Amino acid sequence: MIDLNTKSISLDDLGIKDAIVRYNLTSDQLHAATLEKEMGVEASSGAIAVNTGEFTGRSPKDRFIVEDEITKDRVWWGGINIPFSSEKFDKLYDKVVAYLANKELYVRDSYVCADDNYKMNVRVVNEYPWSNMFAYNMFLRPTKEELKDFSPEWTVINAPEFMANPAIDGTRQHNFAILNFTRKIALVGGTGYTGEIKKGIFSALNFVLPVFKNTLPMHCSANVGKDGDTAIFFGLSGTGKTTLSADPERKLIGDDEHGWTNENTIFNFEGGCYAKAIDLTEENEPEIYHAIKKGAILENVIMDEHGVVDFTDTSITQNTRVSYPIYHIDNIQPGSIGKNPKNIFFLTADAFGVLPPISKLTPGQAAYHFISGYTAKVAGTEAGVNEPQPSFSACFGAPFMPLHPTKYAEMLSKKMQEAGVNVWLINTGWTGGPYGIGSRMKLKYTRAMITAALENKLDDVAYVQHPVFGLLVPQSCENVPSDVLNPKATWTDKEAYDAKAMELANSFKKNFAQFEEFANEEIIAGGPIV
Repeated sequence: MIDLNTKSISLDDLGIKDAIVRYNLTSDQLHAATLEKEMGVEASSGAIAVNTGEFTGRSPKDRFIVEDEITKDRVWWGGINIPFSSEKFDKLYDKVVAYLANKELYVRDSYVCADDNYKMNVRVVNEYPWSNMFAYNMFLRPTKEELKDFSPEWTVINAPEFMANPAIDGTRQHNFAILNFTRKIALVGGTGYTGEIKKGIFSALNFVLPVFKNTLPMHCSANVGKDGDTAIFFGLSGTGKTTLSADPERKLIGDDEHGWTNENTIFNFEGGCYAKAIDLTEENEPEIYHAIKKGAILENVIMDEHGVVDFTDTSITQNTRVSYPIYHIDNIQPGSIGKNPKNIFFLTADAFGVLPPISKLTPGQAAYHFISGYTAKVAGTEAGVNEPQPSFSACFGAPFMPLHPTKYAEMLSKKMQEAGVNVWLINTGWTGGPYGIGSRMKLKYTRAMITAALENKLDDVAYVQHPVFGLLVPQSCENVPSDVLNPKATWTDKEAYDAKAMELANSFKKNFAQFEEFANEEIIAGGPIV
């Protein structure tokens, strides 16, 4: 039996009665508790492997925001931000805390936002030990001194085994993730997927920071060069944010969520990384591969009898994941704070093979592509997806953005112009044809293009304008074959390329129609030119 003797705290103020509280256990204690309760197994790397159950990813249609005096006139209500009444929340909350009464619970006091001026204390209450270990990995860890007078501003209550009754509770189905800005509570139930915990707090910050702190929240990774130059990488899941920011030549600020302040700093929200594990190899992603050791949590992976993970096995899900504290990466930026960025990269995995692997954007194009947030779904990633489909997520993170996308775009445009940054569109997707015909862009070429941009080696090369999208495409880049830079040149059937480019351009225009009334002429002109 492991020793779980820790400081005792009461959860009475949350309405949770007579719980056995395991407070701020160490990572090792939570690892051991998960094994003892047979909720996970140890991989050969020393990491713990768990199965998140029915849900192996977020459930966007089951994410709600309580409509109250704070949110009703500010939130961009609709299919992404679904309203939930205060009365229904209060009743469901009471049911959840009654369910948690008398149970053994894992409580963690932590905080988010590495910049002290924006720091927000968060208490996390978990039903499972490995969910609490995820919170240890992903949120920032207070010192013993900071814990003495700790007072939580927000609380996450996470009850994976509590099932809602939609007919009574007002949810869509038995799982839910609900934000209440008046009570400052993120309530998560009916799902074991840990990403709901961190994304709940990220969504809260995406409202709090711009509304009350005049600070831009961003779904991006960030790193710093030897000369102190910061680079930001925006992108949806699977486009390479974590991979490309974990650069051995640059120090990692963070891999997913950051703020950009009026004091000209970039700060990490988190204390860890949550990386996709599909097709992970030591050769292609050594920093992430070596971060998988004791203290890391593998989700929904397949292992052999010796605990060796097969990262190519997607029999449970395409969305296999690993979380680990940021200190598992050797090359990290002290304090997780950087200066104003000099380069911003928008990452897309274009499965149509149309977009150039690197192109330089004008301010109007930058705003257009930021609002669009394009990538593509490929066959097998979701039920019913049998061929590539365009996927647009405003600001490269619409599921976590409570405000209208143009609010974030306006803030980003203003900051980009003030900082004088270069903005690049990077296609980490397909070349030589669409998915099924062409091949995925080689990681070594993508890294070489980003390095060239960071080292100002693309400043004096020749550029040509893409005939459909109007993007400026460099015609030479160190360590990259010149034909790779021009997507049409990689296709055998040039007419098929033209047709596919027009098809994708029309998808962009159709998607952007919903934003046109809010966009100025410069932004609208930043779209496809056909």
